[in-house]
Amino acid sequence: MTTNDFDYDLPEELIAQTPLKNRSDSRLLIMDKDTGDLEESIFKYLPKYLKKGDCLVLNDTKVIPARIIGEKEDTKAVIELLLLKNTEGDVWECLSRPFKRLHVGTIISFGDGRLKAEVTAKKEEGLVLVHFLYEGIFLEILDQLGTMPLPPYIHEKLQDQSRYQTVYAKNVGSAAAPTAGLHFTPELLTEIKNMGVEIIYVTLHVGLGTFRPVEVDDITKHKMHSEFYILNKDAADALNKAQKEGRKIYAVGTTSTRVLETIRHKYPEFKADSGYTEIFIYPGFQFKAIDGLITNFHLPKSTLLMLVSALSSREKILKAYAYAIDKKFRFFSFGDAMFIKEHKIKFDK
Repeated sequence: MTTNDFDYDLPEELIAQTPLKNRSDSRLLIMDKDTGDLEESIFKYLPKYLKKGDCLVLNDTKVIPARIIGEKEDTKAVIELLLLKNTEGDVWECLSRPFKRLHVGTIISFGDGRLKAEVTAKKEEGLVLVHFLYEGIFLEILDQLGTMPLPPYIHEKLQDQSRYQTVYAKNVGSAAAPTAGLHFTPELLTEIKNMGVEIIYVTLHVGLGTFRPVEVDDITKHKMHSEFYILNKDAADALNKAQKEGRKIYAVGTTSTRVLETIRHKYPEFKADSGYTEIFIYPGFQFKAIDGLITNFHLPKSTLLMLVSALSSREKILKAYAYAIDKKFRFFSFGDAMFIKEHKIKFDK
């Protein structure tokens, strides 16, 4: 299977540049993962497609203002860093631009020296390790100097930084938002809880693994970058109980999916666990954790499109995307959503 098998043509005007005024007013395309049958709705009507006892699993990671722009102390050349992963202490793995201007020992100054970064190692694909030097609290300084790391296909300035954050964001550490969760409001979550749906939180700090493009023809040769995840004991116990009772587990977002499937492929049941995952889900993958997925519309040839194709099929997903394009759904981070599930009620014979 090749990367080009997951390509499709998208009119540029369908790439959502700004979030809607009301999060839950996004459109929702419900897809039967087995038949490919489609139904259109609005995200605020999501409870109509859930039932008591179902589990919704949300990623509670919180995006940091991870993009910072400074200058080399010696030459004053402008340098941009995107913080991806806190490896230890004040050492971070960052995506750098321009990569060629940096060398081990280079000092980069941000905010007139309020924050400095020393390059300690150069890696592949534009990645560097830097050690940050500062006085005070790092995240407070980052809040003042950094900006939200919006994807490159978004050209409009985000007026309200909180709109690139889920309303339930809690655990600081992401370089990008788990965008399937952007559609939820506190009111919608309350409505879902009140109808007897169990809401469970996991954490995956979104890094390079989620949004790095696939640059090989044979998708099996693609290597995912590692991302840090956490599943606590209460969540693991609740998920085990749901599976034993035959209740549906629906992941909100590909990041939640990757946490759950990482753990269920590591252990015979859900278990409290944390660590780094490089799981790459593409057609042929055997799902052990989830029964369905709420997700946004993903970039052509991306690992995320491959993941949703694995849950149904490449043909059915691309057909659904063609339908969404024809119906002028909004795509990508600030766009509309899909709910891939067993849509039709199945009666026992």
